[in-house]
Amino acid sequence: MKPVFRRVMLKISGEGLAGAKQTGFDAEVIAKLALQIKELHQSGVQVCIVVGGGNFFRGAKNTGIAMDRSVADQVGMLATVMNAMVLESALENLSVPVKAFSGIDVPQVCDSYSFREAMQAVSDNKAVIFAGGTGSPYFTTDTGAALRAIEMHCDILMKATQVDGVYDCDPRFNKQAKRYDEITFAEVLEKHLNVLDMTAATMAEEANLPVMIFSLKGEKSIVNAVCGEEKCTIIKKQRGI
Repeated sequence: MKPVFRRVMLKISGEGLAGAKQTGFDAEVIAKLALQIKELHQSGVQVCIVVGGGNFFRGAKNTGIAMDRSVADQVGMLATVMNAMVLESALENLSVPVKAFSGIDVPQVCDSYSFREAMQAVSDNKAVIFAGGTGSPYFTTDTGAALRAIEMHCDILMKATQVDGVYDCDPRFNKQAKRYDEITFAEVLEKHLNVLDMTAATMAEEANLPVMIFSLKGEKSIVNAVCGEEKCTIIKKQRGI
């Protein structure tokens, strides 16, 4: 391995943990994910991870239940804590030093987020998992990932998706869709490409934090992405820099 990044923030959606099942956990997917994180850790890459919760809850609109937005977001945050606990256990089973933190207080199952403690865990070369989003409603896990990546001084935010980059239209429905190798945050917002929410994109741009969009599919997709060998799109403040 020849990693091109020293410290990365990996954003994994809840759907990514569910695999083809689309809900709950896919044990094979989680095992493969943990093995890749172990390989990165052994190569000296410091890995931070933000997990989503869409494999359990995708908001009140998708449940048909009348629910205040704040309550719905809190339910989603709790779903990310469950995912963090499962991923933490999978890494522990592989003898990977790991620490999970939650943006919402659930002390019986997960340590509450503390910047100093999280930074110390990263500095101690532990894989660090961030759950509970930002700890506040109305913010997506994209925003949580951007925030934690900036706080932890990560070299890049790597968002694992179902497609291998940013396209000018949905490649699932248009075979003529054009993939960008590189694009700016301003272009993403101007073209309404919907690969990052506006708050996350704005935060990353202001902090000069590049964002990689790549596909989670493949046996070594994360490892290859960290080594600069995976097809992807890099979102930057300015092209060519």
